Amino acid sequence: RLSPLLDLPMMTRRKTLQSLAAGFGATLGSSLFPGISNAASLKPGVSGGPKRVIFFMQNQGFEPGTCIPDGMRNSGSLAKAKLPDPIAALEPFKERLNIISGLHGIHTSPSHSAFFGALGGYRGSDGVPPSAATIDYELSKALPETLLPHLCIGMDSLENMKGKPTVANLSASGAGQPIFMHSNPNHLYQTLYGGISQGEIRKQHEARSGMLDRIGELASKGGLLSEGDKRRYGEFVQGFDDMSGLRERLGKVSDHLRNFAPKVDARYQSPEFETDWHDTLLDLGISSLKSGITNVLTIGSGRGEIFGSWKGLGVEQQGHNLGHMTQKDNPIWIKIRQYNSRMLVKIMEELESVPEGSGTMMDNTLIVYTSNNADKQHTNGANWPVMLLGNCDGIFKSGCFTQLDGKRPINALYATILRSVGVSGDRFNMSDKMAKKFDSGSGPLKEILA
Repeated sequence: RLSPLLDLPMMTRRKTLQSLAAGFGATLGSSLFPGISNAASLKPGVSGGPKRVIFFMQNQGFEPGTCIPDGMRNSGSLAKAKLPDPIAALEPFKERLNIISGLHGIHTSPSHSAFFGALGGYRGSDGVPPSAATIDYELSKALPETLLPHLCIGMDSLENMKGKPTVANLSASGAGQPIFMHSNPNHLYQTLYGGISQGEIRKQHEARSGMLDRIGELASKGGLLSEGDKRRYGEFVQGFDDMSGLRERLGKVSDHLRNFAPKVDARYQSPEFETDWHDTLLDLGISSLKSGITNVLTIGSGRGEIFGSWKGLGVEQQGHNLGHMTQKDNPIWIKIRQYNSRMLVKIMEELESVPEGSGTMMDNTLIVYTSNNADKQHTNGANWPVMLLGNCDGIFKSGCFTQLDGKRPINALYATILRSVGVSGDRFNMSDKMAKKFDSGSGPLKEILA
């Protein structure tokens, strides 16, 4: 039931607004759905370069020994190589794969996590706000416009996902502007598909929509807030406007969305393990790509922190302890990385099933798989392994292993991806002064370009 907020006494309404402005207001609007105020209707993308990009960030590090085939020391073809067990599920997709070793992120201080610095290419730390926009957000501005330019989903333990259904650790739209990850699939489903649903989901969607309208009306009443509160409340009010705009745009393409909405099953309301929610969140992320709702998806497995749980895989260890063990040949990490790999395969197979231009959606998609912890926990970031999946019509090299010399930062990779979508620039989030210390070159990574 919705409280009749407009019928409250003046003092009570003032306190309500003050509470909203000081509390959860910061998590609404552009921080949950960045760029939606400038989003467009569904439309075909431009030719050349990737039309969509997916970032998959697994926490606790990405040891190179878990992805580089045995015996490979130098750059070369993967054609005759056997992929290690943790990523064996990618074997049928080797021609799309580029395993990269030798980038660095020393300047990001990734010990427990680089947090926003992992995708931003700058120093990050727990509790420290982002100092600039991250690569996923910058790509969302450059790629063809969609209803929701950028979607972030975060996977953690059930307790954490229920207790904190939105957290911000990896993505940002600018300095001091974090972007929140969605971790409760029920909330995300209501937002994306509530308007075309039936039963309880439809009721909850309408209740949320009614609440937004009522609070928006309340916010328009003058004289309720001090000047200081009004400034703090400005972003919150804009958030309601953006949410209303998103609902309206989704409503206009409701017939189209019905073809892509995932089936809601018992895993949503009654998950047995956290992986039930991980899987449903992935389904929602994939559906948002296939339907054209978004063209940039960021997946935070472990949500960019030192936590995380995979009991659904038979892994009883969880959280920080997972980072204090060697990953190579470790049965626990083999299970987690194999689970990641199956997710990557599902993404590729789903996008491969949708025609686009003269090929499929996967032909025009780039997947970036790495970690917010570089190669391991308590690392200095001297090696930051990355896997790229997809060559985007021959722009990126694939079917190969690329060994770099450790003298170019992850920023160079991000600048290269930006170049591929038409954004000029030799560096990403790195000043010339910083580059003299941390980057031996300038411009794109020629080693990964075809």
